[in-house]
Amino acid sequence: MALQQRLQQKLQQRLSPQQIQLMKLLQVPTANLETRIKEELEENPALELEPERFEEQATTTDESEASADHLEPEQDTADYDNINVSDYIQDDENEPGDYRLKDDHIPELSTEGSLPLQSGTSFYDALLDQLQLLNLNEKQQLIAEQIVGSIDEDGYLRRDTSAMVDDLAFRQNVIATNAEVEEVIAFIQQFDPPGVAARDLRECLLIQLRRRPEQESLIEVAIRALSDYFDEFSKRHYDKIQKGLSITEEELKDVVALITKLNPKPGGDNYDASTEQQYVLPDFFVYQHAGKLELTLNARNAPDLRISEGYRDMLKDYERGAKKDKRQKEAVLFIKQKIDAAKWFIDAIRQRQQTLLLTMRAIVDHQRAFFLSGDESELRPMILKDIAQVTGLDISTVSRVANSKYVQTEFGTFRLKFFFNEALSTDSGEEVSTREVKKMLGDLIIAEDKQHPLSDDQLTDLLQEKGYTIARRTVAKYREQLNYPVARLRREL
Repeated sequence: MALQQRLQQKLQQRLSPQQIQLMKLLQVPTANLETRIKEELEENPALELEPERFEEQATTTDESEASADHLEPEQDTADYDNINVSDYIQDDENEPGDYRLKDDHIPELSTEGSLPLQSGTSFYDALLDQLQLLNLNEKQQLIAEQIVGSIDEDGYLRRDTSAMVDDLAFRQNVIATNAEVEEVIAFIQQFDPPGVAARDLRECLLIQLRRRPEQESLIEVAIRALSDYFDEFSKRHYDKIQKGLSITEEELKDVVALITKLNPKPGGDNYDASTEQQYVLPDFFVYQHAGKLELTLNARNAPDLRISEGYRDMLKDYERGAKKDKRQKEAVLFIKQKIDAAKWFIDAIRQRQQTLLLTMRAIVDHQRAFFLSGDESELRPMILKDIAQVTGLDISTVSRVANSKYVQTEFGTFRLKFFFNEALSTDSGEEVSTREVKKMLGDLIIAEDKQHPLSDDQLTDLLQEKGYTIARRTVAKYREQLNYPVARLRREL
């Protein structure tokens, strides 16, 4: 086949690097924005924080459309002679501080300082500390450290013994047998919290039962129930358990109550409580004032940024200089690039604020009834497309705003995704939000007879009696989204 050459014109739409960075900046939550700004300050010496102002302007909901299209492409970095220094040394009086936002309704929320962090001894550190209390030889110590490192965050040892033997041999040059590893596992299973280092849920529960000294007779029955009838217990076939153990219904209730009080994730609570956790920081505040809803943006979203005066002075000195050699031109080109980057970042922060306010204002207007009452049944059907049409933004931009953002109201703090829900029709043809249907479904499950829980078919019939046109498979989907198991697993004695 002969080689051929041809010319072809093609029109493509591509985002510039600045536009891509703007989109990434838009989806950064308020809690992480300070870190992002700090990184930019460290990378760009031409960007600096403005000294604290004495007067701060209140946040307004200026709904000017934010768009990344006006960002200019980068200029040719080799164009030394076309540098207009006056563009960089003029005072930008309107740039810094004009967009600083303040929350007048929550004065106790300070914009200074770092976010509060909760710290403590981690779950793995606690296990290693307990390991020091055992009288182990050097080989057993290495095996124990390998086992502790293989325990997951829930407290389970999910790696096979043979796999840990191989890890010891190849990574630490320790030759151990399965029996030696099992011996050390038995030691670690005596650690706190009870149930740690178990291989599965049944072993985890059995370890906890064997460490309970009270009610020996009841514990023995519970151990037999888990050992011989674990599958029946997990499927709540209590009649089979009662018949197999030859116990009364009251004894069965006591056994079930004892087992259900055990911790299925011994490492979960300890791990979550000990690792550093960052509290939710609201991005917006919506409160009623004189019967009107007022929207404000968290002041952390509006840092006082400005162009470094030192870099402006450098450009002034360059302009006053008579002799301009190549080294000076390279230096001023570097300064120009840093100032361009600083101006872009300040503009991107401003666009981020405008886009956040524009989107949140549309959400508040659409869900006005909820923000006034706090009743979930007042939520109207709303999807990303609805907000995009009102704001004139792209659906992907609205999605980035709704992602990882929170709003604080008089009724609690909510994630923005909470307000987006699909529509469902009633018998009268009226559209209601799926969240209203889910709330009704949850109320039915909570109020049901636990000894005879409602099946999905029964729940469907009850919802249809209330006027909701819904299919059984939809009820099953909503039930799973609400984290309710099937009727058989909701049964209680």
